[in-house]
Parts: sequence; structure tokens; C-alpha cells
Amino acid sequence: MKTLLIVAHAPSTNMQALVDALQAGANDSAIDDVQVVLAEALQATPEQVLACDGIVLFTPENLGYMSGGMKDFFDRCYYSVLEHKQGLACALLIRAGSDGTGTRRAIESIVTGLRWQWAQAPLTCRGDWQLKFVEQARELGMGMAAGLSAGIF
Repeated sequence: MKTLLIVAHAPSTNMQALVDALQAGANDSAIDDVQVVLAEALQATPEQVLACDGIVLFTPENLGYMSGGMKDFFDRCYYSVLEHKQGLACALLIRAGSDGTGTRRAIESIVTGLRWQWAQAPLTCRGDWQLKFVEQARELGMGMAAGLSAGIF
């Protein structure tokens, strides 16, 4: 069985709705051979990353950058996983009030350093809250789990 790790920092109700949608999509009943593990960014461990076959990162944009929780995750895990998880399939969901570019660039730089592979282009949900963000998050979670299940990544 493959393992999909979702590392998320969701400090608000709307952001938690996106995390719930990511998890629901990844746990879709049509995909029965992928275990989904949800870890809050401040509690996610290098061991969880080492044990996963794919990872989804979720962060709000704070002051033009990733959340402090996501930064903490990378600070704690980077060197422990660097030599062991090259090629890890990853995806990124950013919730940005206005832009998201700074957050995306920062995480893309870290992912490049880790030598992880994008399973899909980063998704940025920008602007005022919209219900379509929930469906986009669900599709991202489902796509990652389906790709792992099918051996695409």
C-alpha cells in the first residue's frame, strides 16, 4: 500500500475546509490502495516524510511568504530527508488573499533543493474566499492519490 502524506497549516475555518477537501479527495472510495496521513505542519516529522510515497503541502500565504508552520516543517525535516527522498512526488496548494507568488517561489526553491518531483503544477487559490476552492482542493487530493495508486508517480 502506498502512503500519501498531507502536511498542512490551516489556522482558520476556511483553510481547514480546504484541508478536509484534500483529505476527502485522497480518500475517495475509488482509490483503495493508498493510505492517507494528515499531519499538521508544526507536528509533521522527518519520519513521516521518509515513510511516504507522495506528499501534498498546504499553506496560507502570510506576508508574501509561506506560513511559519510550513517554514518550521521544512527547517526541521530538510536535511533528514534530503538524501533519502529524492524524486518524491509532491503537490502544493496555497491559499492566498491576493497573489501567492512569493510563497510559490519559496516552496519551489525548497522542493528543487530536495529534488522532489512535481506531480502537478502548484495550485494557488487567490482572492476572496470561493466555494470552488474546496472542489479544487478535493481534485488535487484525488489526483495525487490516483497517481500513486496507478504507479504514475
